[in-house]
Amino acid sequence: MNAMNFTEPEERVALRAAVAELGKKYGHEYYAKQARAGLKTEELWAEAGRLGYLGVNLPEEYGGGGAGIADLAAVLEELAAAGCPLLLMVVSPAICGTVISRFGTDEQKKRWLPGIADGSRRMVFAITEPDAGSNSHKITTTAKRDGGDWVLSGRKVYISGVDEADAVLVVGRTEDSKTGKLKPALFIVPTDAPGFEYKQIEMDIVSPEKQFGLFLDDVHLPADALVGEEDAAIAQLFAGLNPERIMGASFSLGIARYALAKGVAYANERKVWGAPIGTHQGLAHPLAEIKIELELAKLMTQKAASLYDSGDDFGAGESANMAKYAAAEVAIRSVDQAVQTHGGNGLASEYGLGTLVAAVRLGRIAPVSREMVLNFVGQHSLGLPRSY
Repeated sequence: MNAMNFTEPEERVALRAAVAELGKKYGHEYYAKQARAGLKTEELWAEAGRLGYLGVNLPEEYGGGGAGIADLAAVLEELAAAGCPLLLMVVSPAICGTVISRFGTDEQKKRWLPGIADGSRRMVFAITEPDAGSNSHKITTTAKRDGGDWVLSGRKVYISGVDEADAVLVVGRTEDSKTGKLKPALFIVPTDAPGFEYKQIEMDIVSPEKQFGLFLDDVHLPADALVGEEDAAIAQLFAGLNPERIMGASFSLGIARYALAKGVAYANERKVWGAPIGTHQGLAHPLAEIKIELELAKLMTQKAASLYDSGDDFGAGESANMAKYAAAEVAIRSVDQAVQTHGGNGLASEYGLGTLVAAVRLGRIAPVSREMVLNFVGQHSLGLPRSY
């Protein structure tokens, strides 16, 4: 993104247009129908992969597009704006693909990145634990050495898409041989590994992607399951969490755009007392406010992506948290106002808004809670005392 005129490169503008056409081909009706039937959006995922959209951020030598997280975020935003938000884009190419491309061995890159790029393989991400919540320092999933190999044990919760994944990038902890203290480490765990089990968590969100609890009972892993260096795990972890927040923001932005477009169209078409309901400021002003907030959140998301792609991990962290916060808030407002604009029709299935009411609420919770973002900004941006 050009910092002087705030316009995106021509290549990204063209990418957005092409992805928008793909999203339009499927649309929210397809997405919701698949979700309600307990099915996946396999056709859309496969076509997006064949067209190269899922791997635009991954290195060209491994089948990717050689671009950055800004381009992948644009893909997700456009699909979501068409009513087809693909949650696994946040974890497979963005988190896992980024971590492996930056820190993985040559063998790990060859084994995983081409499939992640073309959509034929999926890898999901597991950090959250039942008793750790937002405090990742309290993670208890532990890896112990077994000769040259590893044995991994622990539990994870609210892990997306495990049932359609080939492997899970698990955040565990290893013991420091010098201090005896536990330190974070990342492991690639195949979903068919002995001792690895998962159970679906029933949710009230209508989504093709399901949530799972993971149970790792002495899962034996080869030495090369470890991603990168043990001592660099914190840096490696945050290399994946910044893209996660940027993609989370783009997910929310796309849904906000979809809902706003639906609300505006209905306000122009629906007539009461001889005039379109959009004539009345009681509806026009809230929709206009959402447009303003949406553009502001989009700018912060683009800034975060630009900083990340330039190598400024700390600057990207601040902006990514702010972007995720702003995008989640405007998505909630946009869906709520679109429903209100439609009146009773807003919750009728044919209008394609009701399924999003719970979905956008998730943006305040994941991938990092609204409160933890405020803690980050208070401490790191404002210099206030740490509150937790």
